[in-house]
Formats: sequence, structure tokens, C-alpha cells
Amino acid sequence: MQKLFSCFGTLRLRASAFVFSVQENEMTLVESFKMAVSAIGAHKLRSILTLVGIVAGVSAIISVMTGVSVIQTQIEKELSVLSSRTFQIMKFPMGGFNNNRNLNFREIARWPPLTMDHVDALRERVKSVDLVGAELWHYNTRVSYRGESTEANNMVCGGTPEYPENNTHYVELGRNLSEEDVVVGRRVAVLGYSIANELFPFIDPIGKTVKIDGHKFTVQGVFAERKSATGGQFDQYVLIPISAWTQLYGTRDGRGRPRSIFITVRSRQGYPLEEALEETRAVLRAERGLSPRDRDTFHWFTSDSQIKAFNDATAGVKTGAFVLGFVALLVAGIGIMNIMLVSVTERTKEIGIRKALGAKRPAILLQFLMEAIVLCNIGGVIGVLIGFGLGNIVTVFTDFAIHVPMEWAVRGVLFCSVVGLVFGMWPAFRASRLAPIDALRYE
Repeated sequence: MQKLFSCFGTLRLRASAFVFSVQENEMTLVESFKMAVSAIGAHKLRSILTLVGIVAGVSAIISVMTGVSVIQTQIEKELSVLSSRTFQIMKFPMGGFNNNRNLNFREIARWPPLTMDHVDALRERVKSVDLVGAELWHYNTRVSYRGESTEANNMVCGGTPEYPENNTHYVELGRNLSEEDVVVGRRVAVLGYSIANELFPFIDPIGKTVKIDGHKFTVQGVFAERKSATGGQFDQYVLIPISAWTQLYGTRDGRGRPRSIFITVRSRQGYPLEEALEETRAVLRAERGLSPRDRDTFHWFTSDSQIKAFNDATAGVKTGAFVLGFVALLVAGIGIMNIMLVSVTERTKEIGIRKALGAKRPAILLQFLMEAIVLCNIGGVIGVLIGFGLGNIVTVFTDFAIHVPMEWAVRGVLFCSVVGLVFGMWPAFRASRLAPIDALRYE
């Protein structure tokens, strides 16, 4: 029993010692923090000059990352014109979204065009899709009504009834194109919101006759408004039957080549997009008589592929900003190390007094290390706030939504802590190594 009480007493002593140690460490950290803040406040000018580099480095990184995130969020929103289940096939690559690399324009120009026969083949033979549409586009078009005319900055899309579903742009007023409209080449049109609002500000446009490049069309629908913060012409086009489009603008382009249509394909519910894409490619390759060794004589893209291409294009900007910010922080870190070395020299007597009163080396080390870390984090927080402001300045002049990438804020502050820890280590180590007697004798 006596041994049991003895063991119990030993455990209590050890526990008490552990608690005391923890409390002592906590007190040391708190005291070190207070002393760091006091030292920074005592040398305001020096601290401010030291902070400049930290603020510049962090704000450079955060502002660029924030600005890119703001633009990226908006671009991704507007690039997602196709539904999540839809992809588009075309002869020529679109805006750099080229899945057939190492091909020049002349080689692509020799490929046969995509036609309505291909559309019919996909509708009949691809089981994993439920909507297959076709599009042709004409630019710089005027639309007029009773003497009032728009600027020649509109587009005319020759399409099929699948257009609204595949492009997630729905008819708000009136009705969409029908299969019969396409078969007979009926002169009917669905107006974009801006065109309808300009020509018919106070009256119902349904049933009215407009002129598209001088040709009469009956308005049977109006698209819902789809604003663009990047200047996209989502509300500045007219949809007409693709058969009527070819009657107006011909089956050959300005160079005399047969026009190639854009084919939009939507995967059937429950089928992965990749499966529908591969099945569609297989049918098109068979229709074109391609062997297994031949490349695709067409291109395709999805909304995700467009977004990926944009992200790849901005990756260099992000990397450049990070490198410049890193260099700025590196220079700032060297500056902090020099300032801290000067501070150690100036406070040699203070260090000697503290050691004479019983302060141990770890306490001295922690004091100066904490000072460097606090100084860096103050600069980091200021830099983050400035970076957020500069990065979102584009939202003041546009309809872009404000974006605050908190993950970069956290990274910025953590990186500043690392800078303070790394570049504050040597001065703190030198301070902790000072002998009490030598420190007290220092003049």
C-alpha cells in the first residue's frame, strides 16, 4: 500500500511539473509576443521601412492571383455556353481549342466539310446522344424594322430546333424553331434580347416583320436576356432556320469553299459525356472513310476544354507573379535579417541584463525570433488587404463579381511566417549566444 501511495505521489509530481512546464512555455510565448510588439513600436520608422518589402511582395502575388481569379470566374461562366452534357464538332479549330495538334491551316482547309448528312448519321446511329443540332454563322449583320435599324454588329445563326437546349439559351417570349421551319426553309426568326429591345421597346415583337440584311423575316420568338461582362454578343444575334440561312448567304464561303457546319451534340441522360464523344467520333470517322491510322478530320470542344485552355493560358501569368513576389519577399527577408542584426547590436546590454536575471538561451532566441515573425506577418496582412483591393479594381469598371481567394490569403500569411522564421533565425541565434558579462560590458 505504501508503494502504491508513493507511486501515486510521483505521478502527481510529474503531472504538476508537466502543467508548470506548459504554463511556463505559454507565458514565455505571450511575453515574447508582447516584447516583440513593444520593440516594433519603439522603432516605428525602421519597422515601416522593413515592412515595405514584405508588403510589396505579398501584395504583388495576391493582387495578380485575385485579378486572375476575378477574370477567370467570369470567363469560365461565359465560356460555359454549352450545357454540361454538350460538345461541339467543327472543321476548323475554335480560338485555340485544338485537339488535333501539329496541323497547319492549309492542311485543315483541305478536309471535307461537315454537312447535314453527318448530322443525320449521328441522329440515326449514335445511341448515347439525344440531341444533334447544326449551326452556321454570319457576322456584321443589320436588323431593321420600319425604318429603324441596328448597327451592323449583330450575328445571324442558321440553326435547328436543338439550338436553345444545346446552348443553354432559351426562348423567353414566343416560340422556338420547329422541324417544319427547317424542312421548308421558313422565313421566321428568334431575336436576341438586345435586338428586340432596340427595335421593339414598347410593343410586342411577335408576328412583326423585320429585315435581316434586307430580307424579310417574321419574328416568332425572343431569347431570354444573357448579359455579358466581357463584351460577348450573347444578346446580339438572330436565330433563323439553317435552310433559310443557306438561301441568304449561300452554301460556299467568301473563298469559294463549301461551308462546313458546326455540329452540337448532347449526350443522353445517364451516359457519360466521354462515351457520347467517342461514339460520335467513331461514326464521323466511318462516314469520312478514315482508317485507324488516320487522324480525325474535324475538331471538337466542350465548355470544360475551353475553360482548361483559358486556365493554361493564364498559368504563365500566375507563375510570373509568384516568382516576382517570391523575389521581393526574399529581398525583404534579407532586409529583415540585417535590421534584426542591428537590433541585436543595439540591445546588447538589454540581453545581458535579461541573462543576468536568469533568462535562458531559448527565451532570448524566442524573443528575437518572435519579433521577426510578427514583423513579417504584419506586412503579410497589410499586403493581403492591398492585394485584394488591387485585384478587384477591375470590378469597379465592369460587371465582374468581386472575388476573394482566401486560400491565397492563408498561403501569403503562412509564407510570411516562414520568411520571418528563416531570416530571423541567425540574428536570434546570435542574440542567444551572447555571454552575460560581455553583453553588460558592451558600450
